[in-house]
Amino acid sequence: MDYKNLIAIDIHTHAEVSCWNPFDSYGEEYDRAADKYFGSNLRPTIDETVAYYRERKIGLIMFTVDSESKLGRRRIPNEEIAEAAKKNSDMMMAFGSIDPHKGKMGAREAEKLITEHGVRGFKFHPTVQGYHPYDKMAWPIYEVINHYKLPAIFHTGHSGIGSGMRCGGGLRLEYSNPMHLDDVAIDFPDMQIVMAHPSFPWQDEALSVATHKPNVWIDLSGWSPKYFPKQLIQYANTLLKDRILFGSDYPLITPERWMKDFEVAGFKPEVMPGILKDNAVRLLGLDKTDPA
Repeated sequence: MDYKNLIAIDIHTHAEVSCWNPFDSYGEEYDRAADKYFGSNLRPTIDETVAYYRERKIGLIMFTVDSESKLGRRRIPNEEIAEAAKKNSDMMMAFGSIDPHKGKMGAREAEKLITEHGVRGFKFHPTVQGYHPYDKMAWPIYEVINHYKLPAIFHTGHSGIGSGMRCGGGLRLEYSNPMHLDDVAIDFPDMQIVMAHPSFPWQDEALSVATHKPNVWIDLSGWSPKYFPKQLIQYANTLLKDRILFGSDYPLITPERWMKDFEVAGFKPEVMPGILKDNAVRLLGLDKTDPA
């Protein structure tokens, strides 16, 4: 990634539409509920998203969410996202997503995605995937990520997916309590753990884990910064200023909206460049590959 020519790096964007596989309409009611919750029904293709970010000179990390065992819905191929990242390597990286219920088979896939397809990290969504992050079921996949010293993004806090549906679509919010990542951070010290989103209603737990465990980071995706809890901004300005990351949750929230609100949310001017880009450069190891 040619990060020096980018104004920011968005650590959290979603692949919404596959051009390799036909659309899987099974479970589409989750999409409609999410559209209502976020006030958005934007579903761009991968190429459309890349073009959007390129025009704005913003780098991006893109992933799907593999929840096939819980939701029964076919995932967007990790390889499709990885191929797009290779074609746009100056401003894009691919993260993989593997349902933790796939265990050792999932670990084999993770190895292949890293070594053959250039995937640079992974995304987990405990609520949608239906598991506690500390469940030993997921250990084989974590072991691969830890071996290659790559980052893993975990959804934390409330989930817009399922919100408003009967019984919340059967999705359990408790799976995404950030305190569940404490055990993972201990057992996999070389896996950089990114807690995605302001972790409502467990923001203090997230701040505690990140302050205590130096391999834990926080991305600020999924919310407009004007709604961030005060303590999150306080820690971003002080103790955690080097481990706070810009993420939008595109297409549910656009980077324009996020960055506009970020300017007036109370972040100190001296920490803003780190949040927008510099911290992500270190997380992704881009500074270590810089020939300069």
